[in-house]
Amino acid sequence: TVSNTSDMAETKSMFREVLPKQGQLYVEDITTMVLCKPKLLPLKSLTLEKLEKMQQAAQDTIRQQEMTEKEQKITH
Repeated sequence: TVSNTSDMAETKSMFREVLPKQGQLYVEDITTMVLCKPKLLPLKSLTLEKLEKMQQAAQDTIRQQEMTEKEQKITH
C-alpha cells in the first residue's frame, strides 16, 4: 500500500489544474442527508402524568375515607 500512495502522488503532480478565462463555470450542488441529534421525547406527556397523579391522589383519599369508616364501624 505504501507504493500505491507514492504512485498516486506522482500521477497528481502530472496533471495541473486549468481554469478557463472565458465561458461558463458549472458547479453541481448535490443535496445530501444531514444527520441531526436525536430528539428525546418523553414516553408520557406532562398532562398525562398530572392526570395520573391526580387520579392516584383521589384513590388514596378514597381508601383513607373507607379505612376510617371501617374503623368507626368497628368501634361502634
